[in-house]
Amino acid sequence: MKKRNISIEIIEYQDISELDEEIGNLIKKAEASSNNAYTPYSKFNVGAAILLDNGDIVCGNNQENAAYPSGLCAERVALFYANASFPTTAVKAIAIVAKNNNSISTEPVPPCGSCRQALLETETRFGKPIKVYLSGSKKIQEISSIKDLLPLNFDKDFLHNR
Repeated sequence: MKKRNISIEIIEYQDISELDEEIGNLIKKAEASSNNAYTPYSKFNVGAAILLDNGDIVCGNNQENAAYPSGLCAERVALFYANASFPTTAVKAIAIVAKNNNSISTEPVPPCGSCRQALLETETRFGKPIKVYLSGSKKIQEISSIKDLLPLNFDKDFLHNR
């Protein structure tokens, strides 16, 4: 028997003023994007903003549908738009802000498993870590790579008789 321990480092900030201007702007864009979410059923708005290596920012928000699971999360809306519009440009960072009944969630809200897998594919595709910023009203969390959020991940290597 072998026992392994998996741990991640999360940096926590009290508020946006502790971050550099580029990341603070990214979080503000994610929050603004959450206002455009289509959430008639859950009333849980999520906004995501993606910073690309070329300095461009792409935003997305969750889109619900009465025929669950036909909707899509904010992170994948933004990520798929970024990958479709800038197919040769790596993602540098993503900021995620969630609101429940128009109030920013107290605690930062992490991406769901499907979004983590999609983000991991992009991180692997470009061979560069994607920094994750999760913003709540009481704190902001920084995670240095999607792999930290999905440590036992499934990737292309499993498709080749690993």
